[in-house]
Amino acid sequence: MLQPVKIKVEGLNFFYGTAQALHDISLEVPEHAVTALIGPSGCGKSTFLRTINRMNDIIESTRLSGSIKIDNRDIYDTTMDVVSLRKTVGMVFQKSNPFPKSIFDNVAFGPRIHGIKNHDELRELVEKSLTRAGLWDEVKDRLLSSALGLSGGQQQRLCIARALAIDPQILLMDEPASALDPRSTARIEDLIEELQVQYTIVIVTHNMQQASRVSDFTAFFYEGRLIEYGSTDKIFTRPDQKQTEDYITGRFG
Repeated sequence: MLQPVKIKVEGLNFFYGTAQALHDISLEVPEHAVTALIGPSGCGKSTFLRTINRMNDIIESTRLSGSIKIDNRDIYDTTMDVVSLRKTVGMVFQKSNPFPKSIFDNVAFGPRIHGIKNHDELRELVEKSLTRAGLWDEVKDRLLSSALGLSGGQQQRLCIARALAIDPQILLMDEPASALDPRSTARIEDLIEELQVQYTIVIVTHNMQQASRVSDFTAFFYEGRLIEYGSTDKIFTRPDQKQTEDYITGRFG
């Protein structure tokens, strides 16, 4: 792994009440790369993704052991400011969830929460974020229109723009294209490739072809355990574990 390590996970165990969802997960996510998390439904991919920005904290009766470090700082340390963490680690969900506000206000929402009030500064941020999300040319003449009037693919790119507006270093994506048509999916995949120049991206996907197309590294999860992790090329062509090969070739899952 030639790139610097951005996220280092060691001995991670995670519980919903008494049910253990993740078992002793250890892996290193390199900077400015796309890492795909694959595996059958219920295998712990999304739970693992949400531990990286502490989204699981809002669920009652959850607990965690082990460590997750971003830039060598343990994000579960008691001194960690969770608001600051979520500014560093943006998230895009499976279902696009624009606010019932204008396109402009959707993207400006995060920066306003973090104290940016100047309209010119906000406008510049909105334009930059929509441009990075590949949406600016399509919406620049209707920024004050409701975001709910956008197509599904546009709404998902708006949610990506909203995540980028707070200037994160890491972007988490939980099946960002699963509800989209093939054309919109291709646009999101192109976008992921463009964004990795500036961001470290971790994506959960059920789509094997998508994982092989967009990612540099792939982690295969099964029943809450990390079965195999390595370069996407190796995982898809020369996996070490028969279980990985069986999943990728469609023999189960």
